[in-house]
Amino acid sequence: MIRSIRGRLLLLAAVWLGAALLAAFLFISALLEDFVTGRFDAEAAGFADALLAAVESGEDGQVELDDPPADPRFDLPLTGWYWQVQAGDAVIARSGSLLDGRLQAPPGDFAGGKGVGADGAALRVLRRQVSLPGSDAPVAAIVTAPQGQIDDSLRQISRPLGIALAVLGVVTALASVVQVTAGLHSLDQVRRDLGRVRAGGKDRLTPPPVTELRPLVAEINAALDGNAALLARSRQHLGNLAHSLKTPLAALANELPAGHKGQALITRMDRLIGWHLRRARSAGPRALGQRTPVRPVIDDILMVLRWPMQDKGMTADIDCPADIAFAGERQDLEEMIGNLCDNAVKWGRARLAITVAQAGGLCIRIEDDGPGMAETDAPRALIRGGRLDEHGASGSGLGLAIVADLAALHGGGLRLERSRLGGLAAILDLPA
Repeated sequence: MIRSIRGRLLLLAAVWLGAALLAAFLFISALLEDFVTGRFDAEAAGFADALLAAVESGEDGQVELDDPPADPRFDLPLTGWYWQVQAGDAVIARSGSLLDGRLQAPPGDFAGGKGVGADGAALRVLRRQVSLPGSDAPVAAIVTAPQGQIDDSLRQISRPLGIALAVLGVVTALASVVQVTAGLHSLDQVRRDLGRVRAGGKDRLTPPPVTELRPLVAEINAALDGNAALLARSRQHLGNLAHSLKTPLAALANELPAGHKGQALITRMDRLIGWHLRRARSAGPRALGQRTPVRPVIDDILMVLRWPMQDKGMTADIDCPADIAFAGERQDLEEMIGNLCDNAVKWGRARLAITVAQAGGLCIRIEDDGPGMAETDAPRALIRGGRLDEHGASGSGLGLAIVADLAALHGGGLRLERSRLGGLAAILDLPA
């Protein structure tokens, strides 16, 4: 089954066009056959009438042919052009082409009969019969024409007819392709607009000029609006939940002494709440039609981290063209780059390098010159709470896992490798 609308339309057009051209060929061929055979029959009928007009009946009732009409086609032997005049069953005259042969035909007047000549060739037979005064037997004239000449004439006409219809079919097929392509252009435009919405190039579909597609585009735009509204409500609910949970925990932590064993439990609960809230946010609906320039986000994050970097004497090398953009919301990009930069500043010693490239997809590479990690430790670092050094820099062990979840939500991924600076290289691969 053809799943393409364009393919279905073209197939139906080809079927109907082929059927119409075949029917036209058969119909015109039948008309041409009637015309050609009618012309031969008219010539034979005229010659037969001329023969009968030359027949005379004497006083004794003897029937004779006086001065038969001349036609050189009836003089050459065995050509299929024959004539014969007979009174009753007696042949009174015949054409020179018939030699000693005899034509047989049923009694009565008819045209278009089939016969066979002495050489076995097919003949088209015409018979005219009249009654002469003074003659008891009816006089008949039989004229034949070679069926092969009729067929040759039909072929000479049918061949150019078939070629003309074939050319007409090709031209009409090309016109059908143009027509279908032009008719589906607006649908292709809707598809391209949807791709731009997914890529963040626009937030809504442009209403098409075609009336039939406007309800579809309106429904898609309504779905995009619903997606944005649902995302906003989800974030509002998550913020309310975070406030309602974290405020009592903070109050409880302030009430307990610093060395109380409940402080460790409160810290663990705070980490778990933070994880689940942020995990729910990253796994929630993604806003479509968003586009965020990458360089301003990096600059803002480094502005926030400037004091920790100054305390450690770290410098940042940034290689990010100004025209590169992320197909998503700014806060998602801030969440991913911010966590990775924060991790690099915590573990790095003196250098931080950020490289952004776009070739088929968006690649953000954040490196530091810290201790790094072994390849076998990378999978554990991407799970929630998966800290590799409980005695190192402070943190909850949730940052890399959240980045990996957000990257997966956008159709990408997070890779951890050995940095060219000697530490860890966190690589974000995101769709273009």
